[in-house]
Amino acid sequence: MAKKSIGSELIEAMEDEVAYTKGKHVGYRVHTFGPEDVRMVRANLKMTQAEFTRTFHLGLKTLQKWERGERHPTGPAAALLQVIRRDPKAVKRALAD
Repeated sequence: MAKKSIGSELIEAMEDEVAYTKGKHVGYRVHTFGPEDVRMVRANLKMTQAEFTRTFHLGLKTLQKWERGERHPTGPAAALLQVIRRDPKAVKRALAD
């Protein structure tokens, strides 16, 4: 079996997340990101909010609202954060294409 590209793995993960949110719960475990979780992902990378949003193509105001607990990342945004948490270099490579 051929190895999948990082980009195709990211797309598949996000499609799985969308399927889950539409009620197709088969075999999925979902992590809900709270404000401290979002801050921890960013802090572990030693990035400012501005650096994090530029690097991962997110809106600064969106990130700030997540970190204050005013909003919560869901769907593809939550999947992206999960992948960033596990393999930030892979996400950077995929977004550089």
